[in-house]
Order: sequence, then C-alpha cells, then structure tokens
Amino acid sequence: MKSINRRQFIQGSIGATSLAAFSANKVRGANEKIIFGVMGIGGRGTFLADIFSRRDDVEIAYLCDPNSRRFARAREVVEENQDRRPKLLQDFRKMLEDKNVDVVINATPDHWHGPGSIMACQAGKDVYVEKPMVHNIFEGRKLIEASQKYKRVVQVGMQSRSAAYTQKAREYIQSGKLGKVHLVRVYNMMKHPSQKSAPAQPVPAGFDYDLWCGPAPKVPYNPSRRWLNMFDYSCGPIPGDAVHQIDLARYIMGDPPAPKTVAHSGGIYVLTDGRDTPDTQMATYDYNDFTLMLESALWMSYMKKTPGSIRESDKFPHFPFSSTKVEFFGTEGFMYYGRHGGGFQVYNNNSELIVSEYGRPGDAEHIENFIQCLRKRKPANANAEVGHNSVLLCHLANISYRVGNKQLEFDRQKEFFTNNNEANKYIKRQYRKPFVISDQV
Repeated sequence: MKSINRRQFIQGSIGATSLAAFSANKVRGANEKIIFGVMGIGGRGTFLADIFSRRDDVEIAYLCDPNSRRFARAREVVEENQDRRPKLLQDFRKMLEDKNVDVVINATPDHWHGPGSIMACQAGKDVYVEKPMVHNIFEGRKLIEASQKYKRVVQVGMQSRSAAYTQKAREYIQSGKLGKVHLVRVYNMMKHPSQKSAPAQPVPAGFDYDLWCGPAPKVPYNPSRRWLNMFDYSCGPIPGDAVHQIDLARYIMGDPPAPKTVAHSGGIYVLTDGRDTPDTQMATYDYNDFTLMLESALWMSYMKKTPGSIRESDKFPHFPFSSTKVEFFGTEGFMYYGRHGGGFQVYNNNSELIVSEYGRPGDAEHIENFIQCLRKRKPANANAEVGHNSVLLCHLANISYRVGNKQLEFDRQKEFFTNNNEANKYIKRQYRKPFVISDQV
C-alpha cells in the first residue's frame, strides 16, 4: 500500500488511500492494554472517556476537540482514572497518524460521525461511534465498506441492544409466543426548549470553527444556534434519540432489512425558532408483513423517559406515559418494551398480564462486547451494518418530510427511491472541501 504524508492525508479527500498499514489486525492478549483516542469531548465524549478509562485494560492516549476550552474537564476526568496523561489536540487527524492508537471513540456532532469514522477505519483504527451512526444514507454505506475493507471493528453506541432483557424480549417474540407481530409502534416523546435568537458573533479564541464545520457548510458562528436543530449538522433531535428505540424494535423483530415504503407526516408546529428539523414526526414504514410506526414530538412534558430510580431496580415505568417505549402487537398478545432498563411486560388476548421481565441498562454489556470483539476480531453487537440499517429509518422519514411529506418507495438493494427523483438528492450531502467522502473508500 502506498503511504502518504500527513499533509497529503489532511488535504486529500476521505478516499481510497489510507494509513491502514499503521495498525495490524492483531489479536490482543488478555493483559495487553488497548490504546484509545477520543474525538469530541462534549458531554457524551467526556462521559465515554471516563467510562473507558476506568478499565484496567484501556488507556486513553488522546483527547481531541476543535474547541480547546473543553480540554480541562475531560483531561481531569481521565487523569483521575489512569496514571498517564492524555495528549490534547484540536485536530483529531494528527491522532490518526499515531500507530500506537488502536481505537477511536467518535462522539462528535452528527455531521462528523460518518467522515470521522471512515477516516479512522482508513487509518487502521477500530471505532466506537455514537448514534446516530451517520448523517446520511451514502455515509452509512461507505462506513460499512470501510469497516469491511480495512477489517475494522465498529460499535455504534446503541447500548440497549446489548442489555440482557432486550435479548429475552427478542427471544420471546421470535419464539412465536406473541403470535405473528403485524404492528410495531416506536415512541419518542419529550419536551425541548426553544433555541434563542441572537446575532452572529466572532469565533472565540481557541476554537477551530472551520474544522468543527468540517464537511458541512461554514455558516457564520452563532453560539445560540443549536446544531442538533439543523439538517446541515444533524439528523434532528428526534432521530438523535429515537434511533435507540428504532434499533431495539428492529432487533427484537429479527433485524429486518429496509422497508418497502415510508410515509411521513408532521412538521414544525410548536418550536418555531429558526430550526429546519421537525418538532413533530410521525412515520409509517411498510415491511410487507408488518408495519412499523414512529410517533415522536418535542413539546410533550407529560411523556417521561424511564426515571433513574427505575433503571437500576425491579420496577417498571408507567408505560402509558413512557416516552421511550416500543409496543409490539401480535395475533396472540401484546408487549410493552421500555428502553433504559425499563424491562418488558406481555398481555394475552384477554388483556391479562402474563409476563413481567425487569431490565437493567445495557451500557456495561455493550462496552464489554466491544472490548471482547476488539481482542477476538469479531463483529460487534451494533456493527456498522446494524447502525446503518437502524438510522436508515430516520433518514427515510427525514427525506419524506423534506420532499413534502410524500410517500416514498425505496429500493433496499440499490438504496435509492424509485418514485421520487427529488428524494434521491438527499441520499448524499454536498461536502465542503477538503472534507469529502469519495465513492471508493
């Protein structure tokens, strides 16, 4: 493989040339530390740096963020857990050149999930990437290809998939005890505040705003603008959370491929604050023998996530007002499933409660699965293909919304829309140079 220097790597597109030779596909010994670097050290990135650095078999060698003002807190957290001090970088691409780094944790905003993870794979690094895995359909396919080409382990942070009670729920439904499931309803209801309106401001010192924007348009800096509310940087605040329940619904239903059609309804009804992502999303997906429905909104204070007091206890959430539940309707019964360790309950055709299974969050199991897959070079529970097929449903709903809430027919093999050319324009974004993902990764 032809090598390239750092300047060529940084200035070039995210293409076929890579630094994969820097990291071999070695099977690590049980006592050998795995060297991690973190890109994105906001709340979630700092949390993951904390969790991973607590392990005796992990060392956090790098903390990377375009905003150097975030360094102090993340460094303090990591140094409390390990003897060696991590290096601090604004530009994560310098970290990719270090042959000693085995794994990259990608906890950036959505618009950097795909490009950053692909670049990590090309540099021979395994990846733990936060959900939603990618910003658009094209990136999902390219990350799958990159993980396969460079033989990288990818784990998406959809941790409830690894929870023990989730496995039991899947086994219950796959065994046929609920009969044939023909309807699945995924909920994601919550209360979000409006974003404030303010004029653009100068970029503060210590913030590489150009790198932060990366592949997205470089609009004037405005700290009041929440990136989660803008399609340029995000899948939207609803998909950013609902992808968990969507992934769980897919897993429990046996991980079906993409749906045949999608139809979205909803829009911006309450949070008219300059955002372009919906505050209300209802989507219907046709899977031939069952229908999956997404019901979600950002203005409901009476719908609640599973409280922390329930997540680690033998208790259930109040399912009628649970904001992060999934409902399975079978010919022989009905199941409530609750994310965040909410467990599941089953009712028979006489509306009698017949099964109650308490749950616990799957964070620890998900991280342990990743570590073991790194050592044994096996696919992780939420690998790139899983991550792509779950966030794909969010992309399909968003695209239906962006073309006027029209029903779209989707070719799951070629991954494009067969009845709407306008919709196909949203399969891939326009990339700002030099942060371009090429067709050949």
